[in-house]
Amino acid sequence: MSGTLTYGSYLRIPELLSLQRCRSVDPETGAPEHDETLFIVVHQVYELWFKQVLHELDALCAHLDADAPSRGAHQLKRVLKILKTLVAQIDVLETMTPLEFASFRPFLANASGFQSAQFREIEILLGQFEASHLEHLDSDADTLRRLERRLGAPTLWDAFVRFLARKGFAIPASVLERDVTAPQAPSPQVQDTLLEIYRSEPALLEICELLTDFDEGFMEWRYRHVMMVQRTIGTKEGTGGSDGATYLRTTIMRPAFPDLWAIRASF
Repeated sequence: MSGTLTYGSYLRIPELLSLQRCRSVDPETGAPEHDETLFIVVHQVYELWFKQVLHELDALCAHLDADAPSRGAHQLKRVLKILKTLVAQIDVLETMTPLEFASFRPFLANASGFQSAQFREIEILLGQFEASHLEHLDSDADTLRRLERRLGAPTLWDAFVRFLARKGFAIPASVLERDVTAPQAPSPQVQDTLLEIYRSEPALLEICELLTDFDEGFMEWRYRHVMMVQRTIGTKEGTGGSDGATYLRTTIMRPAFPDLWAIRASF
């Protein structure tokens, strides 16, 4: 029956496999450069995982807003597994030598991972996005509106501390009413509350540790990404006009939840 649902029609496999369209041309054979297919596949898969990460983190925020953090723990555990997969994909990319990447890099023109709107959404949700980067994104109007909506919404950490405040924990008004578009600054008062949670609230302690795991995993992915870029293009400028590995190094070792790291020396 023509209307029967199949594996291929449900997952839209024909359409999916038609999306790997190389731009390069081997001067000897006239065919695309061999490694461009790998480059496209890995980055398309990244975008699919970014979509899932946003899906899970949005669900986590909704659970926190509904005062159900234990349900959100499931989302965090899943995202941690996804981060491990994202790091493992770098291992695959690193099978491509600098010479192999150089064979098709000129065909990328100004296209750059710096322009990934979904990755910028993740940064916004973690309170790590600089609004000035919006002007560098070559995105359509709908995508820009989506990013702007996220910029005006509370971050994941905002959702967590607001949940703590509703549960009666001491969270200062300056934290609860902060400008959500500004970077998240450490708060000694929040750190005191976190220490109280670690000492007397085992269920919430698990959430704190999962958030720390997530923060560490995200920084690990950033580090591996920086080293992969440096290994592949060295000190060259990025295709989107960024400083390449030099710029990316400024993004590592920058935690999204600094209060969770600050308390480590207090036990």
